[in-house]
Amino acid sequence: MDIAAATLLVVGSYLLGSIPTGLLIGMQMGVDVRTQGSGNIGATNVARTVGKKVGVLVLLLDALKGAAPIAIFTALDLDAAIDLGAPIDAYLVTAVALAPIVGHCFPVWLRFRGGKGVATALGVFLVVDPLALAVGAALFAALYAAFRIVSIGSMAAAIAIPVASALLGRPLPIILLAAVGGAIVIGKHHGNIRRLLRRSELKV
Repeated sequence: MDIAAATLLVVGSYLLGSIPTGLLIGMQMGVDVRTQGSGNIGATNVARTVGKKVGVLVLLLDALKGAAPIAIFTALDLDAAIDLGAPIDAYLVTAVALAPIVGHCFPVWLRFRGGKGVATALGVFLVVDPLALAVGAALFAALYAAFRIVSIGSMAAAIAIPVASALLGRPLPIILLAAVGGAIVIGKHHGNIRRLLRRSELKV
C-alpha cells in the first residue's frame, strides 16, 4: 500500500473514531452528558445519566468504531493480515487499529476532549486479538463484580491485554498496539484515579 493510501486510511480511521456517539445520542435524549455525572461522553456516563439501555447502545456503537476500520483493512488487503504481513503492512495494521482509539479519546470536534477509549479498544481487539481481549474482559468482569466500579475493571483490562498479547507470543506490532492503546486508556482515567484515591469514585 502506498503512502498516500495508507495516510488516508489512518486519517479516515481517526475521523470515524472521533464521532462523539455518546454526546450525540445524549443530546437526542435531551441530555448533555458533558454536564452530568462524570462529564465524560463515553458509555459508562451515558448509562449513568441517560439510562442503561442507551449506555449499552453507545457502547456497541463505540466498539463498532474500533472494529470497523481494522476489519475492513484486513479484509481488503490480504497481504496485511496480522500474522502474515510484511513489516510495513504489519505496523500499518497497528496505526489503523490505534487511530480510532485516539480519535475517540481526542476528537478534533470537541477540542480533543473525548472519552476514555475502553469501548473503542474493545472493538479493536475483538478483531485483532480476541483471546487477549477475553483475558482482559474476564478480569474486568471479576473486578466489576467485586467493586461495582467500571474504572477499576477498565484500567486492569488495559494492563492485562498487552501482557496477554506478549505471553501469547503475538507479533510485535500487535503487542505495541496493545501497549500504546492501554497506556492511552489508563492516561484518560486520570480523574478516576484521583477519585479512587479519595474513595469518591462513582458506581454504575
